[in-house]
Amino acid sequence: MRKPGFLFAVCALLLGVVVVVLGAYTRLVHAGLGCPDWPGCYGFLSVPRSDTAIELAQLRFPDSPVEAFKAWAEMIHRYAAGLLGLTILGLALLALRLRGRDGYPLKLPLALLALVICQALFGMWTVTLKLWPQVVTAHLLGGFATLSLLFLLCLRLSGRLPADVGLSALRPLARAVLVVVIVQIALGGWVSSNYAAVACVDLPTCHGEWWPEMDFAAGFNIFQEIGPNYLGGMLYGEGRTAIHFTHRVGALVTTLITLLLAWRLYRAGLTATAAWLTLVLLTQVSLGITNVLAHLPLPVAVAHNAVGALLLLSMVLVNYQLRPAVIRVNRKSTGGVGHWTPV
Repeated sequence: MRKPGFLFAVCALLLGVVVVVLGAYTRLVHAGLGCPDWPGCYGFLSVPRSDTAIELAQLRFPDSPVEAFKAWAEMIHRYAAGLLGLTILGLALLALRLRGRDGYPLKLPLALLALVICQALFGMWTVTLKLWPQVVTAHLLGGFATLSLLFLLCLRLSGRLPADVGLSALRPLARAVLVVVIVQIALGGWVSSNYAAVACVDLPTCHGEWWPEMDFAAGFNIFQEIGPNYLGGMLYGEGRTAIHFTHRVGALVTTLITLLLAWRLYRAGLTATAAWLTLVLLTQVSLGITNVLAHLPLPVAVAHNAVGALLLLSMVLVNYQLRPAVIRVNRKSTGGVGHWTPV
């Protein structure tokens, strides 16, 4: 049975998708520092437009000339993220008001609220630390985590998809695929934050070689210096090639293990779930290949981020569908004796 707040949670989920896509777009058009300060833009609540405002902005930030397009891309993303934060706050307040009522989830909305506060901090540090790759990647992962928890909340509130008690053998594989997808998304974030998406422009080889010259120590150095402006990246070719190549290997592993799970789901009778998972996976792989061969066209790159989020949500759905049944005792109407009911 659908619980109160379901439609509210769905709206938050849709807004979360918008925020993730806007974040990808902002990153891909190199607008992460479109506003050199936070939370405003050149000291204003919006992008400075008048000649006087632009002149004042240049006085405040002489090393950051005003580029209206990039500034608007950054601020629209911030406005959407702020609205999402307020929506999640509303979900948390609703959960507090309805706590204890027929198993209404409380911990999940509160976890979402804590996560979105952390996201705001990472958003600030993205700017103040000048696109430090570690923070940019963590900010991307936080956005995907927020989206996943919102989707899980929608599933919980929907009252549908009862637990599949007969498919326990698939749970370890489904959990493993979820972890692999998360790792692959993290690698994708590291590719993006280090501007390594076009480090290799041929397939299936890289620079015409099956094992090109790479510097993994530089590419995966998490102790990069804080302070330089990382817009455009700071790594030389071999470091970026190592990141890109690792993401390719991760894509191959992700494809194989996800197809294995889809086959197992199909054999278990979950035909629609298997078909959907395969479709999303193949779409994501196709977008990744197109990014390489077409040298990262903006619409394809944004779609690659969006479908990556969709693949993650698909794995959340699979794991939710395969979750073990929970047994709850109800003593209110049985004189304290209690009886067990599956939920």
